[in-house]
Amino acid sequence: MAKMKIKKGDLVQVISGRKQDKGGDRGKQGKVIEVFPETNRVLVEGINRITKHTRAGQAGGQTRAGGIVVTEAPVHVSNVAVVDPETKKPTRVRTRVEMVERDGRQKAQRIRVAVRSGKDI
Repeated sequence: MAKMKIKKGDLVQVISGRKQDKGGDRGKQGKVIEVFPETNRVLVEGINRITKHTRAGQAGGQTRAGGIVVTEAPVHVSNVAVVDPETKKPTRVRTRVEMVERDGRQKAQRIRVAVRSGKDI
């Protein structure tokens, strides 16, 4: 399984799916809330919102109110792309390795770079 190039906190844009004018999310941007590497999915705020009907009940000694809850559902990682910090358009991510001196020793540090502009992410 390949390493996921999208991390928690990244600004991403939906690049596939239904168009916005048809009620979809393609073209929308949002921050990554959570990453699920075992299923190759990401949870993006404001994207793929679903409605859940919850039943009122008692969970752990507390009364839980029932009703309709709107929440985000995970999206497959191939359907989103990281947004370039300079152009604000979707881009691919590449890594650059730099040697950094720490505690008197040379250490390799990986830096994520936007392919479109070459800026650090």
